Amino acid sequence: MDFAAARKKMVASQIRTSEVTDPVVVDAMGAVARELFVPLANRPFAYIDEDLQLGRGRYLIEPVVLARLLQLADLQTTDKALVIGAGTGYSAAVLAQLVSSVIALESDPGLAEHAAQALAQAAPGKAKVVRGDLKSGWPAGSPYDVILIDGAVSVLPANLKPQLADGGRLVCVVKDGPVGHATLVTRAGDSYGSRQEFDAMTPLLPGFEQPAKFVF
Repeated sequence: MDFAAARKKMVASQIRTSEVTDPVVVDAMGAVARELFVPLANRPFAYIDEDLQLGRGRYLIEPVVLARLLQLADLQTTDKALVIGAGTGYSAAVLAQLVSSVIALESDPGLAEHAAQALAQAAPGKAKVVRGDLKSGWPAGSPYDVILIDGAVSVLPANLKPQLADGGRLVCVVKDGPVGHATLVTRAGDSYGSRQEFDAMTPLLPGFEQPAKFVF
């Protein structure tokens, strides 16, 4: 399969036609070999316009949703970024094309190993994989200019916000029903703002589901 041609088609037919107007984001989506981050059996489907299963309840999120989240984050080349739930590392690899450095946080050992190998090819020296609890973030590397949650959450963990630098941005999909909403959280001193930008069907990250309600 000609993956380079498939990647070019993805950019032309999915990214450019879906309100992704920032040229550096468009170029970054075209620069990263998405097939490196997909299990071997699924590589022919690496560039389809939907979420792609990785196993263990995890997904590569739809390319358009990733591109729009990165555009929403208003990335700067000097930014330091954290990806939560990095999976096999694709989002971290794209982000690494746009910022100074990326920490890719993953809790699953198999996915973390895949991410480390793929990122060594796609973003050598710019993205570091670390293992830990996703809900806790990675305080050791904070503060971050940008935090990307690589999957939907039902509720944004409150402890992630303080890991943002002053002026920092967190982007994610918040999903408390069948349809999620891309959300931007910003920090100004000790205050935080939030706004929703577009709808997304992004699957929930395991462990970030709505807590069960007690029923009498």
